[in-house]
This record gives sequence, structure tokens and C-alpha cells, in this order.
Amino acid sequence: MQAIHQSLHRQKQAEQCSSQTPGPNQGKKPDFRAMIQNKEMQSALGSGLLMLIAWGTAPYFGTLSIMLYIVAYAVGGWTKAKEGIETLVKDRDLDVNLLMIAASLGAAAIGYWNEGAMLIFIFALSGALESYATERSHKDISSLLALKPETALRIEDGQMNLVAIDDLQPGDLLLVKPGELIPADGVVYRGSSFINQSSITGESLPVDKVAGDEVYAGTVNGQGALYVEVTKSAEGSLFGKIIKMVEEAQAEVPDSQRFMERFEGIYARIVVGVTLLVIAGTPLLLGWTWNEAFYKAMVFLVVASPCALVSSIMPVMLSAMSSSARRGILFKGGAHMENMARTRVVAFDKTGTLTMGTPQVTDIITAENVDRAKLLGAVAAIENLSMHPLARAIVDQANKENITLQEAEHVQALTGWGIEGTVNDVVWSIGKTDILGSMQSEKMTGSNVDPDEHDVNPVKVSSEWGDVCSRLEGEGKTVSAVMADGELVGLIAMRDTVRPQAAAAVKKLEAMGIKVAMLTGDRARSASVIARETGVSMVYAGLLPEDKVKQVQALRKQYGPVLMVGDGVNDAPALAAATVGMGMGLSGSGTALEVADAVLMNDNIEEIAWVIGQARRAQHTVKQNMCFAITVILALIAGNFLQDVALPLGVVGHEGSTILVILNGLRLLR
Repeated sequence: MQAIHQSLHRQKQAEQCSSQTPGPNQGKKPDFRAMIQNKEMQSALGSGLLMLIAWGTAPYFGTLSIMLYIVAYAVGGWTKAKEGIETLVKDRDLDVNLLMIAASLGAAAIGYWNEGAMLIFIFALSGALESYATERSHKDISSLLALKPETALRIEDGQMNLVAIDDLQPGDLLLVKPGELIPADGVVYRGSSFINQSSITGESLPVDKVAGDEVYAGTVNGQGALYVEVTKSAEGSLFGKIIKMVEEAQAEVPDSQRFMERFEGIYARIVVGVTLLVIAGTPLLLGWTWNEAFYKAMVFLVVASPCALVSSIMPVMLSAMSSSARRGILFKGGAHMENMARTRVVAFDKTGTLTMGTPQVTDIITAENVDRAKLLGAVAAIENLSMHPLARAIVDQANKENITLQEAEHVQALTGWGIEGTVNDVVWSIGKTDILGSMQSEKMTGSNVDPDEHDVNPVKVSSEWGDVCSRLEGEGKTVSAVMADGELVGLIAMRDTVRPQAAAAVKKLEAMGIKVAMLTGDRARSASVIARETGVSMVYAGLLPEDKVKQVQALRKQYGPVLMVGDGVNDAPALAAATVGMGMGLSGSGTALEVADAVLMNDNIEEIAWVIGQARRAQHTVKQNMCFAITVILALIAGNFLQDVALPLGVVGHEGSTILVILNGLRLLR
């Protein structure tokens, strides 16, 4: 009894701590100190400072000024020059880095040292801003990693040793304490408890486990200590999977960026070709002097380089991914952010996604001569000493009704059936309805209930109880029988709890013009109840995993891109079939997280509307940037050949537009 009280006290303390702990990076603002600490930013600023000093000393110390300009070139341009040369040597391709270095050296060759240094400085600054966006995105994603434990308590030679999950092997014996995650797939060797395994099987209610029963990694142990024999090695832990997702997010780029990278190589060749043509051809064809032709060529090389165009996409996507990560939404790559913007239908799984996977009391049916408050108070007094979710639901209902709980005595678990205790000299028993037998006759035959198994004697029941029980179970509710001194006196029905944000999430999505559907393996009657409460208009019930895939495909064909949101192994095929699959991070299974393109780490489905809006803002920003960049490039090229644009103006116009599109993308960090 004392151990139970201590366990409940620890649970309450844990709940209080978790409710007071802020989410990772919530409300974080742009960190200018971190921006200054970025190495590329330091090089860019150092280059700019040297440029200003060289410019200031030029009228007095010409040679010193040139030496300072050379150092400024080296400080600001070394990294970009190295990248450009590596691309040229390894990939045999030209990129914008090499174009900019060539343009700055060309400017210096005709005496425009300051303009060349300014080009290097602004180009390095734009690169540093893009690097900062990348670094910020990776840090914001990585800050979500410490959400799950990565150790297990292994028993070796009678000693308990804390070991890393990756060190577990089949045959190891583990101790899993109450409330802990089960660290690996295995079989219960000793002990009994209830296990919340909704993340694996999709079941909304916990499952009782005894010796010989199978348990799964990532499921949550209930109130009893379990000794578990490992049957599979703990490869692919949740932590490792999230690390893998971070690596994928860093490596994968959106389709538009892939196109831009291919376009950059082709465009760079065209720019170099035109530059050489201007240098060699215009003196012969147009009678320009060599100096004039070289100057025009250098201005063209500067203004025609696709820096702004190339920088129009990734800083935007990285910033959008970073801001999403701070709100608990982790993307595996920019391509999925791009696809998210095109979403026309959001399809939700029911259990563990639209619902919490935790029950609440919906009905209390009592015999005619039994007071409802007395029954609830007595049952809650006994269940208050249990941590089973069904028990907690009954206690919570009693607290809601302000019923004072009396002291329960002689409380004991009835293995495989329920719990029993004495309140005010009355023996109350609460457990499964199988104690009612067939519930179709006035007297139990004993064929459906084994008294030795449940430690509960058969009882006489009326067929009316059977009808009521069948009706409640037909509504998707879990029903517990209540007996007083061996006589059936009531039924308590419970049902899974709808997520508090579910209705608001559906309403926000529909306000954005997005259709919302529910795909569930549950019965149609249970699904329709949840649909009414959440406002979901399209309901597809009784679906097996393969049926969910077919339904997702049908929705894509009828409406367009589909975002599928799910949490269990049974949702994995549908997540893979959707345009974008989103897994639930806290309650989701490892398989769902592996297949998903994005992960909702805090399980707050109300954020889905925000992230779709953020993806749309990112898409709109990319279009803005590209239109602006193309306009500036065309205007400067035309101005160079028609109005004699000065090299300093070309440098400021081109590189200024590059910084503007990057800053426009960085707005999405907010």
C-alpha cells in the first residue's frame, strides 16, 4: 500500500514538472550574437573592415592601401575561391563562386581595387547570411533530440547495470520500472503491469501484460515493475532515428533548388562565354578599345552572375524549417516543406492523433436502489490506489463531480479481471464485463467465466444489463462492471478522449480551404462520434492498413496533394502513400517516424494549420525573390550595354539584391 502511494506521488511530481517545462526554443528570437560568432560572418566582416581601412589610407599610402586590399580579398574570398576551384576540378563545372572571384580579380586588374574588395565583401556577407540560416536550422532541429531516454537497466550476475540501449542483445534481462519506456522488444519474464502500446498497435486503451506476453520497444510501462527478456537488438532507437532525420534534413534539398543548381552550371558557362566574347569581339565588331571592352566585360560578369537567383530558395526553406522546428515540427528536407505548401487535404488517423489515447467516463448506469454518487465515490476510492488509465478516468470523474473519496481497505488486484476493496464495510469489485457471462439469461451458466482465473464468483444478472452493456460497447466504449457484496449494481462506460486542440485544428484547416478527412480502423459508429466532436466532414471507418493506402490514393486523385497524419505502425503505409506524411513524435511508433516526411514532436495537431501556412509563405517568398532577382539582373545587363553602368553601381546593385533576397528569406525565422 505504501509503495502504491509513493508511486502516485512520484507520478504527480513528474506531471507537474513536465507541465512547467517549456518546449525547446519556444519563442526564440533571432540571435545576433550567434550570427557574429559564425566563422563565415567573421571573415566577411573582417574583409569589410580591411576594405574600409584600405579605402581610407589610399590617398596617403598607396602601396599600403593595395596591400590591405589584397588581404581583404584573401580574408573574404578564400572560402568561396576554394569552393569554386573544388567544383571546377572535381565536378568540372563552373559555379557562382568562381564567377565572383574572377569578377573581383578583374576589377583589381583594371585598377578598381575598392570595387573588387566591395564585391568580395558583399558576396562573403551574403554567403555568411545563408550559412547562418543553415546553422540556425540545424541547431533548432537538434534541440529537439533530448526527448527520450536512451538507457536500460540490465541485470547481470545479480547486479543491475545502466547500459546504453544500443548495447542490448537478445537474451538480456531488463528491469523496467513503473512509468518507464520499454527499451527493446521482448517477452515479460516476471511481473505484471498494463502497457500503453497505442504507438505500436493503434489500440487506444492499455493492455494488461503478464509473464510470457510480448512487449514492444517504445511502449510505456504502467504501475508494475516488469522483468523483460530482450528478443531483438535495440537497433534504430528513437534517438538514432531523429539523428538520421536531422542528417536527411541537412542533405536533402527541394526540387526547385535542384533545378536551380543544374541551371547555375549552364548559366555560368553562358556568362563566361559572353564575357570572353565581349572582351575579344567588341573591339573587332564595334571598334571599342581593349580597356573599354574589358571594363564592360567585368561589369557584365558582375551583374549577370546568378547570385541572387541562386540564393532565392535555400535560405527561405532553411528559415521556414528552422521556425517550424522551434514550434515542434521537424522536416526531413526542404522538398517536404515545398510539398506541404500544396496540401489540399489533411487526412488524420483517429486513435492517438485526433484522440489522446486516454479514456474518460461517459456513462454511469446504476441499479434502481443504488445511489449514483455513492457508487462512484466507492469505486473511485478503490481505484485511487491504482495507476491503470481506466482507474484514473474513474477517479478524475469523481473529482470533477466534487465527490469526497473515503478510505478504502483490503484493496487487492484480481489478476486478469479488475480490482476489489472494502468501503464502509461493503466489498466493491470493479472489472471486465465478462463476469456477466452471456448476459442473455437470468442466471450465469459459468461457461464463459472461470472463477479460478478471475477470483470472482459468477453472479446473477438480468438481460437488461446485457442489453445496456451491448449498446454502450456498440458505441465504441469500454465498459466495466461494478459489484457490491457480489451483486451487480452498475456499469461504468469509458471512451477515448478527443485531443483538446482537435476541433480548433480542423476548423483552422477548413478556414484555409483545406478538406479534412479521418481514416480509422475503428467501427463507423465510434468514428462518427469523434467526427462530430472534432468537426471532421469526411469519415472513412473500418479500414485496414492497405485500405488506408487506397483511400489516400483516392483522395490525391480527387482533390490533389494529401497530408497524412498518423502515429502507429498501422499508419506507416498511408504515410508513405501521401504527398507528405507526418508522424506524431511523442506518441508515434518508430516505424511511423521512419516513414514520415515530417514529425510533430509535441503532438500538438493545432500546429498543422500553422506549418501549412508557413510553407505557403515560404513558397510565396521564393517566387518574390526569383522575380526580384531576375528583374535586377536583366535591368543591370541592359544598363551596362545601353547606359554605361559603372562598376561600383553594378557591384552594389547585384550584390545588394543578393543580400535583400537572403534577408527576405530570413524573415521566416520569426
